[in-house]
Amino acid sequence: MSDLPSRIDIQEEGPREGFQIEPGPIATARKIELIDALTETGLKKIQVASYVNPKRVPGWADADEVVKGFKRKEGVAHHVLWLNEKGLQRAIAADDIYMFGSISTTTSETFMGMNTNRGFKENVGVQRNQIAMYQEHGIPVTRASIMTAWGCNFEGDIPPARVVERLEELLGLEAETGIDIDIISLADTVGWATPKSVKEVVGAVRNRWPDKRICLHLHDTRGCGIANVYAGLEMGVDLYDSSVAGLGGCPFAGHKGAAGNVTTEDIVFMCDEMGVETGVDLEALIECARLAEDIVGHDLPGKVMRGGALSALRRDAKAQAAHA
Repeated sequence: MSDLPSRIDIQEEGPREGFQIEPGPIATARKIELIDALTETGLKKIQVASYVNPKRVPGWADADEVVKGFKRKEGVAHHVLWLNEKGLQRAIAADDIYMFGSISTTTSETFMGMNTNRGFKENVGVQRNQIAMYQEHGIPVTRASIMTAWGCNFEGDIPPARVVERLEELLGLEAETGIDIDIISLADTVGWATPKSVKEVVGAVRNRWPDKRICLHLHDTRGCGIANVYAGLEMGVDLYDSSVAGLGGCPFAGHKGAAGNVTTEDIVFMCDEMGVETGVDLEALIECARLAEDIVGHDLPGKVMRGGALSALRRDAKAQAAHA
């Protein structure tokens, strides 16, 4: 275990990701209830809402009310997603929201066309305009993200060299515009990653940009989510996006019932058992996962929420042994 990081950071995306994709209306108060519960678990960064067009994403028609309603806590960064200047202006107007800029691309031009209705060349211009908008408002641009970093249902397997090539194009804007990207986010958007390919892509990106911190945004579409996290840990990756109870997913994954993001409490459980610090209270997080399932009204894919924490079982076993 000596090659593993001693501590990792987790960026919780469940509320935004999950409530965005759920088909049924979810009461504003229940969204706030989950956010407030997650805020008390020790998580330090939670994505709480999407400032998007309510006609296109009706699940976040109440984003302003949710952001106004949840409890703030010192040391916890709550942030939101926005896709255009109108959304950014809403975020700026909100009270005590963590602000940072991000630029993005994908390895698959077909996926980009389906998802954003543009190609690689046009995307560079769009990202350049995004940077200018952030700079105008004094928001640091710190993150570069690449979707479909391992594969795409439209174009198949993606070689690591193409990941580097597309990131070269995106990070070329760093010197041009004077921004300072700290984090490269690699997203397994439609669930093509395996432990072997995680190591290959992470290795290729780290070799090219050894000074950048890598974040893994992994999905559990084919059941490899937690194994892929372990592969990332073995490569020294110490930053992960995840979702409580496995809320959320990608509409391009190819199967209506496919699992979404890798589950937060499953990551925390595995790290706890390996001695990797997360700063998160696992038992409190499990209760959040069960709450999330109650809120959406159907089964969610998390495993530890059903099996429970071994720490609790150990306490019970020790208590029973003491009274035997």
